[in-house]
Amino acid sequence: MKIQKFDSINVVPFIDIILVLLVIVLTTATFMANGVIPVDLSQSKSAIQDKKPKILVITIKEHGDIFLNTQKANKADFEALLSRYPIKTPIHLNCDKSTKFDNFIFVLDILKQKGYENLGIITKHE
Repeated sequence: MKIQKFDSINVVPFIDIILVLLVIVLTTATFMANGVIPVDLSQSKSAIQDKKPKILVITIKEHGDIFLNTQKANKADFEALLSRYPIKTPIHLNCDKSTKFDNFIFVLDILKQKGYENLGIITKHE
């Protein structure tokens, strides 16, 4: 029996595999772009509810006015109003660029003293 010598590689199976992988990637990318696969769920009275933690938005206005969500708080009441929220509450801090830096530091200092660590400082992209 004579041994045959192959001078070239058959690339057709390789192309088939690449096309299958391409279809898988494109299908998966479609689901990832939407974030979820759309499903019409059934009703249940004992279903576990998705309780996302509410975000606390602290806003410092130009003249030093401090707001917790929409509730206005002066510096004396700020600490008491903040203590109503659990330590794990996500906090978004909005601060007017024209306000005194002391107001910003006042809020950050109280947040640090109370142990709030889930903090995001909101800025505007130019």
